[in-house]
Amino acid sequence: MINIFDLSKQELVRWCSDMGEPPFRASQLTKWIHGKGVLDVERMSNISTKFKGLLLEHSKILIPEIIQHQKAVDGTSKLLLKLESGEMIESVIIPEGERLTACISSQVGCAVDCSFCATGNNGFKKNLSLGEIISQIWIMNNLLGPAKITNVVMMGMGEPLLNYSNLKNALALFLSDDGYGLSKRKVTVSTSGVVPFIYKLKEDCPVSLAVSLHSGNNDLRNKLVPINKKYPLEQLMEACWEYQKSAPRGFITMEITLLNGVNDEENHAIEIIKLIEKYKVSVKFNLIPYNPYSGGLFETPALKRIERYRRALQGAGQIVTIRKTRGDDVSGACGQLAGSFLSRIKQNNGPKDKIQTLGVL
Repeated sequence: MINIFDLSKQELVRWCSDMGEPPFRASQLTKWIHGKGVLDVERMSNISTKFKGLLLEHSKILIPEIIQHQKAVDGTSKLLLKLESGEMIESVIIPEGERLTACISSQVGCAVDCSFCATGNNGFKKNLSLGEIISQIWIMNNLLGPAKITNVVMMGMGEPLLNYSNLKNALALFLSDDGYGLSKRKVTVSTSGVVPFIYKLKEDCPVSLAVSLHSGNNDLRNKLVPINKKYPLEQLMEACWEYQKSAPRGFITMEITLLNGVNDEENHAIEIIKLIEKYKVSVKFNLIPYNPYSGGLFETPALKRIERYRRALQGAGQIVTIRKTRGDDVSGACGQLAGSFLSRIKQNNGPKDKIQTLGVL
């Protein structure tokens, strides 16, 4: 039996056709499941009795199980979700004023293995299916009651662009009026710099883009973000320059996790300024003080070091925000999501080997 959550809109149209039903049934189902949050076929009032029977006989509507729901003192919620395969993923709801942001995972674990991130520290297990991605926002909306998610950031577990096909279909549902009805400005994909898929995202679905930059020189970035060895800063900046032409807000967010004594000196900021100016990329900087996790190798810089770094960027005329740490008391902050895998793996081979096992590079 096929899980309806795993079908893109085009696949759902074909499935309905195979069942002898007209294409508009796909829109009806999408509106009920994703637009209204209804999973019970019997409650779908404009679906024919015949089609309800076909749905019950030939399909299932399956979402992950909530294993744990933790709420931080600042209102941030972290969900531990169990997939049908038994693996675990984590997702986060971040409230701020009238905005409710969903931080969504795209993989179980991560093959990129950034040195400061808990997710990569646990190795790579698998890509999430379309249903496993999209069900995270469905579960959040169901928990929130009358309130709904207003923004989505693909900044949870995993590198979204290394699960490109399912990411693209998930974005289509996020943006669809039949689905979650979000605008491109309110959906952000964060990447460590998988250059070929930055170009593909620009052509297929140019939502807001955030790049995990962290350093303006290749030697240091190679150590912090190993995928830089395959796609160095020169290639990444060229891709960003191209992407900004289609970016919903006309700029790209550059994320910099500040690590005490590693990349938080004024000269590090100057290197990044020179890089951005050389490639004429319009950016907004988001500084992220390192969020510690068990087994982590780094320390959070003192506030005066963070402020000095910020002033260096602002002195060059750049727009800079310092991300407020949210949900760290439930390990829900940036870089802390690890997912308590039931079958956790930690491969001994290097990041390059792990990335190549995905078969996309």
